[in-house]
Amino acid sequence: MNFPIIWKLLSIVAMLIGGMMVFSLPWALPALGHSPSFESAGFYGLLASIAISLVLATLLRRFGRGAKIEQLYRKEAMASVGLSWVLATLLGALPFLFSGTYRESADPTRDKPAERMNIADALFESQSGFSTTGATVITDLEDPELVPRCILFWRSSTHFLGGLGIIVLFVAILGQGSAGKALMRAEMPGPTQDSAQARMQHTSWVFAAIYCALNFVLTILLKLLGMNWFDAICHAFGTLATGGFSTYNKSVGYFAAAGYEHALGIEMTILVFMVLAGTNFTLLFYLVWVHAGRWQPLKIFSDIEWRTYMSVIVGVTALIVAFGYFHHSDFDDIGSALRYSSFQVVSIMTTTGYGTHDFNSWNSFGRGVLFLLMFVGGCAGSTGGGMKVIRHILFLKIMRREVERAYHPTVVRPLRLGGNAIEDPDLRRNILVYFGLILVIFVFSWMAVVTFEPDHTWIDTDAGRLEDKLIDSATGVAATLNNIGPGLGTIGPTSTYEHFSWPTKLLFTWLMMLGRLEIFVILVLFMPSFWRSR
Repeated sequence: MNFPIIWKLLSIVAMLIGGMMVFSLPWALPALGHSPSFESAGFYGLLASIAISLVLATLLRRFGRGAKIEQLYRKEAMASVGLSWVLATLLGALPFLFSGTYRESADPTRDKPAERMNIADALFESQSGFSTTGATVITDLEDPELVPRCILFWRSSTHFLGGLGIIVLFVAILGQGSAGKALMRAEMPGPTQDSAQARMQHTSWVFAAIYCALNFVLTILLKLLGMNWFDAICHAFGTLATGGFSTYNKSVGYFAAAGYEHALGIEMTILVFMVLAGTNFTLLFYLVWVHAGRWQPLKIFSDIEWRTYMSVIVGVTALIVAFGYFHHSDFDDIGSALRYSSFQVVSIMTTTGYGTHDFNSWNSFGRGVLFLLMFVGGCAGSTGGGMKVIRHILFLKIMRREVERAYHPTVVRPLRLGGNAIEDPDLRRNILVYFGLILVIFVFSWMAVVTFEPDHTWIDTDAGRLEDKLIDSATGVAATLNNIGPGLGTIGPTSTYEHFSWPTKLLFTWLMMLGRLEIFVILVLFMPSFWRSR
C-alpha cells in the first residue's frame, strides 16, 4: 500500500471541506441569516472547524510529500475513497459540536432542558449530509437560538459535496490524469455504462458542470416561486443531491402549511428535479450536450434502466392512489391523492427523503410499498442512493436464466441488456454477491438495533409503542443503509432519529457510509490483507 499517495489525496479532501465551510460564514450575519442578531456561536464554531481542517490538510500534505498521484492503483484508490468519507464525516461534525447546536428543544411540561448535540449526534448528522441520506437528529430546525442559520447552511452544503461524491468533485476541479480514472471507478455508484468521454477528467468536468447547472437553475426557480434565497439554495442542494435536508421541521410540506401562494408549484418543481437527479448523468449529458457533432436528446428513452425507473414511479404512484383513495380514503380527493402520492413515491425512489404528507397515516399497502421502494433507488451514475434500478433488472434476468436452466440445463443464453449481450463474466457473480451482502447486513443490523436499543426508548417517551420496535428498527436500518432518510413509525417524515441511543446512531452512521459507497469500499478497510504491501 502506497500510503504517501493516500495522505496526499486526503489532504486535498480536508482542504476542500474546510474551503466549503467558508461559504457558510456569511449566513451568520443578520442580513442573510434571518436571525435577530449575529450568530456568534455558529460563526466561531465554523472558524474553528475551518482552522482544524486546514491544519490537518497541511499535515497530511507533508506526510504525502513526494508522492506521485500518477502511480495510484486500485487498492490506493479504494483506500483513498473510503478514508476520505471517514475524514469528511469527522471534519463535517466539527461545526455542530463547536457551535453548540441543540438537537432537542426544552420541554417545560416535563421539566426537560434543551439538549446539545453529542459526538454521536454530530457524526450522524455529518455522515447523513455527505452520504445524502437526509436523516436527522435535530427536532427543531426553525429556532436560530437552537440551530444557527449558518450551521443549517453548512448542513445543506454537505449534501452538495456528497451529491456527486467528494472524490468526483475534486477530480473534476483539480484533475489527476490517469489517477482520476481509478478514483472515479471506485467512487461512481452502481454498474454503469461506459462514459461518453475518452478522458475521465473531462467526464468529471461535464458531470460536475451539469450538477452545478441544475443546482443553479433550481435555486432560481424556487426563488421565483416565493422562497427566500436561503431556503432556495438549501432545498436545491437537498434536491439535486437526493439528500432531503430541509430548513423546516415539516420539510417541503411547510410551504403548503404556511400558506405559500405557489406551494404546489414548489412541490412539483422539486419533484421534476428529483426525477432528474435520480437519472444517470450520462443520459443527462446526451440530453443537454452536443457530442461528436450530434445532439441526441432521445437517447434517454432508449435506455432500459431509465424506462424501468420511470415505469416504477408511474406504476407505484397509480397503485397507491388506487388503494389509498378508492379503497381506504387516505386522501381527501383525487387531486390530493395524486399530489401527495407522486411526490412521496419520487422522493423515496430517488432516495431524497423530502416529505409533503405524513405517509404514516397511509394504509398498510401504501406504507409497505414505500418500504419496498427503499431497496430500489435511482439509476446508476445518478446522485441517488439505494441498490439501483439496473441491479434489479440484471438480478431478475439472472434469476430467469437460472430457473430456465432447471429444465434446460444444456441451454446457454447470453445475458442481454437493452438488446446487447453482456460479456463481463464477473457481472453475474457481482450482482448476486451484492444482493446477498445487502440482505446479510440488513438482517444483522436490524437484530443489533432490536437487541441493544433499550425498550424505554418506546415506553418512557413519546416516541411510540413497544410493539412498534420491530418495524421502526427495520425501517431505520433500511432508510440509512439505502440513504433514504425518513422511515416508518417513530422515524416517519415528521419525526427524527433523536430518540435512538448513541450506539444505534453510530451503527446508522456506518450503514449510511456503507450504502453511499456501495459496501465494498468500506468493508475492505476492515480487512488486514487489504493494507499489506503487494
